[in-house]
Amino acid sequence: MTSLGAVTWPELPERPLLVVPLGAVEQHGPHLPLTTDTAVATAAAGAAVDRLPGALLAPALAYGASGEHEDFPGTVSLGTEALTGLLVEYGRSACRWAGRVLIVNGHGGNLDALRTAVPRVRAEGRDVAWFPCGFPGGDAHAGRTETSLMLHVEPEQVRRDRAVTGETAPIGELLPRLRAEGVRAVSPNGVLGDPGGASGAEGEALLAGLVGRLVPGVAAWRVDDDGRLRS
Repeated sequence: MTSLGAVTWPELPERPLLVVPLGAVEQHGPHLPLTTDTAVATAAAGAAVDRLPGALLAPALAYGASGEHEDFPGTVSLGTEALTGLLVEYGRSACRWAGRVLIVNGHGGNLDALRTAVPRVRAEGRDVAWFPCGFPGGDAHAGRTETSLMLHVEPEQVRRDRAVTGETAPIGELLPRLRAEGVRAVSPNGVLGDPGGASGAEGEALLAGLVGRLVPGVAAWRVDDDGRLRS
């Protein structure tokens, strides 16, 4: 893997693809670290860069829009407006030397900013796109899906003895309350799902499936109107 943070400017290839992990600092229940979203996005981006000749892995953008989690200590949210501005300026600056910029997003709360910022930068003639760390059939937050991923990516950071079930109703049913009242009002322990049964092997398979969609998406490079890279 070639990391942007480990090279000097004369070592950069001509007009490379820059892959940028975007995460968050927010609560993930009593058993997962605050940097879970950043860790997963970085692992996915790094694994993709390993399979994309000439690509560079950028240092992660570790803060996002996490207002729904701000009732929990430790959460630090930039908010959608500030994150939008950050992403616009990042794209403008990086595209002075990068041929393409791909943002690998690990946090759902960042979507509004991505859907605003990336089309704006693309309209200015810069080739930027974003890709979500999505896992079909997975639970919403700090449940089995994210716990399995972290048991694969950063197992030493998982407090397995503290893992407990949270609110397990389907996310579609919970969204109105989540938006109006925040996560803590819906799930006092911050978990939306059940981490029971999580395993590193499952996390490895989930990450491999994600990267298996991401790499062909980069090869095809078809970008939707909202700036999302199709898979």
